[in-house]
Amino acid sequence: MTTDVTHETQDVQDTPELSGTPTTNPALLDWVRRTARLTQPDRVVWCDGSQEEFDRLTAQMVATGTLIPLNPSKRPGSFLARSAPGDVARVERRTFIASRRREDAGPTNNWREPDALREELDGVFTGSMRGRTMYVVPFSMGPVGGPLSLLGVQVTDSPYAVVSMRTMTRMGSEALAAITEGTAWVPGVHSVGMPLVDDLGRTRPDVAWPCNDLKHVAHFPETREIWSFGSGYGGNALLGKKCLALRIASAVAREEGWLAEHMLLVKVTSPQQRVFHLAAAFPSACGKTNLAMMRPALPGWRVETIGDDIAWMRPGPDGRLRAINPEAGFFGVAPGTGWSTNPTAMEMLREDVIFTNVALTDDGDVWWEGMTEEPPAHLTDWRGNPWTPDSPTPAAHPNARFTVAATRCPSLAAEFDDPEGVPVDAILFGGRRRTTAPLVAQAGDWSQGVFAGASISSERTAAAEGAVGELRHDPFAMLPFTGYHVGDHLSHWLSMRDRVEHLPAVFSVNWFRRGEDGRFLWPGFGENARVLEWICGRLEGTAAARHTPAGLVPAPGALDVDGLDVSPADLAELLSVDAAAWLAEADQLERFFAPFGAKLPAEVRDHLALLRYRLDPPTGGDLSV
Repeated sequence: MTTDVTHETQDVQDTPELSGTPTTNPALLDWVRRTARLTQPDRVVWCDGSQEEFDRLTAQMVATGTLIPLNPSKRPGSFLARSAPGDVARVERRTFIASRRREDAGPTNNWREPDALREELDGVFTGSMRGRTMYVVPFSMGPVGGPLSLLGVQVTDSPYAVVSMRTMTRMGSEALAAITEGTAWVPGVHSVGMPLVDDLGRTRPDVAWPCNDLKHVAHFPETREIWSFGSGYGGNALLGKKCLALRIASAVAREEGWLAEHMLLVKVTSPQQRVFHLAAAFPSACGKTNLAMMRPALPGWRVETIGDDIAWMRPGPDGRLRAINPEAGFFGVAPGTGWSTNPTAMEMLREDVIFTNVALTDDGDVWWEGMTEEPPAHLTDWRGNPWTPDSPTPAAHPNARFTVAATRCPSLAAEFDDPEGVPVDAILFGGRRRTTAPLVAQAGDWSQGVFAGASISSERTAAAEGAVGELRHDPFAMLPFTGYHVGDHLSHWLSMRDRVEHLPAVFSVNWFRRGEDGRFLWPGFGENARVLEWICGRLEGTAAARHTPAGLVPAPGALDVDGLDVSPADLAELLSVDAAAWLAEADQLERFFAPFGAKLPAEVRDHLALLRYRLDPPTGGDLSV
């Protein structure tokens, strides 16, 4: 579709006819009409995803103070947004799964009865867009028309959400043209919840970052709907991301026999030009983006980025699990990203970026903690206040973000846009553990691999809720994102062996093990390529391994540590499995699994019992995997 439809607008009184719209799809038109009647915007704009539209909306937000243009010689085409202090992250406590049956949501989701929630949403959305424009944002998760892709339409009164969706999805006229009569698409309604005209007709001035203290992020898995109210930020407002790509898509995937997972996706090429594709699930602060954009320290090895956050994996016609990254951009955490930790990401952020809640330098550039070793002498912090290194608060919010197109990533793989996806050779599960978990271990089979995914845990950092060092269990790194019962999610993973002839191998990794003196035993970052080398060797059948109760770990001499400051004692500790610590871990896992009740698969219970047996076998017991 080549017609420029961005300027096609309708006054609210014209919405029943929606004359001149760029689609004739009756279901879509009826939905837009009903949503406009509910939210009562001043006008309706159909978005086409063009550069002209982006430029117009960013200029509009600069005029209203939502965006600050950055120095064009320092950061061309880039902007800074400062959110309201109370709208800085996902609102997990106000995120709901409104399945028809409570038991289908499970113990890890906030469940609401669908009819009661709809009534509440009708109340808050009534008139929520008065005085504002309602933008209709058609988009595709994955290449438009691809066999692994899904279509969606978001309506929103936030131009920030519009331009961010343009970066994060395939948004615009091509996606709209694909939504023909009878085509499935996911509807999403979003409002910042700050109308400029009240129900008595009284007006109020706008603010740079409109939002509402009351927030809802609601998902209806059976009808595949998303409703989000009160927040203009990130995963609350960009409905293609966590809402569609994980919570709704995971429910769709279960129905249709595929997987929608919180996973990075990379292409790894060996010096012999052998190509492997790896997916990896890590909780936050566990090195996910660094692995997705790794620069291997091993000569001859290459890692190329396909995705850093979400992977959709479907059984392919070749009998393998094939995966795409359904997103078109990166919405990453800025703090901790720097030239020493992730130079690829830093190069990616040179131009055409929207930064949110980072600090502003005196010469119109951006800065955040971890970007450079030494902070600037003076900044304007994320709240707009003067800041120096002596200030008691951080310059950037800990959850400050960057939004940038994937095409800006210098390590982007050519397969990124392949609608057929890539074959997944291995799946990695990881967490941040000071002790217990070895550097790398391979599951003996798919069933044990599912147990490994179900057992992911990570120690809380100072930036997270809860006590520092406290263990947080996060099955498949999906705890906040699975759109149905977590026990059913484990069963669904087990069922993939009946759908996929050549299943990926499964590994667990832990880059963060420390010695008794508190130092990291493994250098991490680019040196993690040595672990990938062993993993690829296992896939080829050339890397030796030894059995432990936790899985197969590198045999003596199988992991290349030449040139590293890793002593034989450190390496032994990195690959050790302490029976007492693991028995305590098994007890914690049993307590964590208890609320799953009868939904916990019997195979997962059996693997927990088998783990205990291997750790503390009777005389003559078999310790092998």
